[in-house]
Amino acid sequence: QVQLVESGGGLVQPGGSLRLSCAASGSDFKIGGMGWYRQAPGKERVLITAITDGGITTYADSVKGRFTISRDNAKNTVYLQMNNLKPDDTAFYYCNAHAEWNKRYLEVWGQGTLVTVSS
Repeated sequence: QVQLVESGGGLVQPGGSLRLSCAASGSDFKIGGMGWYRQAPGKERVLITAITDGGITTYADSVKGRFTISRDNAKNTVYLQMNNLKPDDTAFYYCNAHAEWNKRYLEVWGQGTLVTVSS
């Protein structure tokens, strides 16, 4: 199987920055597109940014210009650099990946990491 492990969440003041990481692990797998979702309390989980295996990126309007997604294919890791954070960015952040494993195509989720933006 393929697993995603996230790190980097925490408490930050408005205007601050955080960097999230998400590493894929397992055996005999290949990672395709990856993305970050977030889910605020009482709201649905939404896609905020994604990156293809070739490095093409997309962003939701709510984070465009403040967040940057990147990946290191050699490490099977995706990053989310978050700058100029706002209280509305408070949410659980989930990593997502499309993977090929054992001749099957899977959609894999991380466990989630909490980002709290508050003074």
